Amino acid sequence: MRPKILFIINSLTGGGAERVMAALLLHSKVYRDRYDMSLALLDDEPAAYEIPDWVTLHQLNCRGTLLQSIMQLRTLERSLRPAMTLSFLTRSNVANWASRAGTGRPWIISERVNTSAHLGTGLSGRLSRGLVRLSYRNATHVIAVSQGVADSLCDGFEVPSDIISVIANPVDTVHIARQALEKYPAHPDEPYIMAMGRLVENKNFSLLIDAFAASSITGKLIIIGDGPLRTDLERQIASHGLQERIILPGFVQNPFPLLAGAQFFVLSSNAEGFPNALVEAMSTGIAVVATNCRSGPSEILADKAALKIESMTLGNFGILVPCNNVIAMADSLRYLQEDDARERFARLALTRTKDYTPEKAAQRYWHVIEQGLHTA
Repeated sequence: MRPKILFIINSLTGGGAERVMAALLLHSKVYRDRYDMSLALLDDEPAAYEIPDWVTLHQLNCRGTLLQSIMQLRTLERSLRPAMTLSFLTRSNVANWASRAGTGRPWIISERVNTSAHLGTGLSGRLSRGLVRLSYRNATHVIAVSQGVADSLCDGFEVPSDIISVIANPVDTVHIARQALEKYPAHPDEPYIMAMGRLVENKNFSLLIDAFAASSITGKLIIIGDGPLRTDLERQIASHGLQERIILPGFVQNPFPLLAGAQFFVLSSNAEGFPNALVEAMSTGIAVVATNCRSGPSEILADKAALKIESMTLGNFGILVPCNNVIAMADSLRYLQEDDARERFARLALTRTKDYTPEKAAQRYWHVIEQGLHTA
């Protein structure tokens, strides 16, 4: 009998963690002769990503609640008796802990976000932090998507550093390059820069809009994505009189042709776990600018997990600016108007993406899984 490995995630709706789970399973083909792989989806929601036919799907219906997630997952695990479980996302991670408690069998969790910034404040935030602190430190192993996320777990949630590994998110650079060759129906007729992400507070597109206005550069700014702050951002754009030059097209099914045609990409976030959009943009062969936020950008662009900067800083593979600094962000937008600078950082960005292939990520995940099995 092959050992059973159960992967767990809330759902496979569109999102970074869901995309990574699908990629991990797809690139686990070389391990299917050694292990019996299953995937548990806690919520019954439309799937944006497919899974390989050698992975057995177990569809639960927990309706987004932690209690149901624990109860239904525990029932499934009693039936399957997996040798190892590996979960993504906070609710799945806590449910993984609760359902494995008392079994004596190993379990791994993967933290996808900067936990301190993600859980928020108030009573619900305090309860969530308490559950994370109680559960995560008892895991067989914890996989963090960046060193910043790992540090946050150690410092804020008392997770021992010796049970944490850092494995960056995989980015399918070949697939992105192929998608970037497709035609986009309405490329702007003048130079443009791009940003991408949910229109939410943590992405801080407000900073980028103010910096674009302050930079006095020509061309357009396109921000792909949708979310609750759309109306606020549209008001901000109007206050600068830039309705014709800053475009919010909403969700785009395949943004990569548009990305590939941009002068460069900007990430303006206040906090990240691992900024997928940043590496995806780099994979299309364009230069990038990113805020030096927790966690990920400085690791990707400067090979340093805790870089301290006070102004625009040229990294090994892209440009970093301090968070919430309109002047530094505007400086970076002006700097990349120079063709030589833009072309040099585009080459460096593309070189860096070779470190984030799905094959490498899958090998690192399976190394942790097999270590956990052998030491259990």
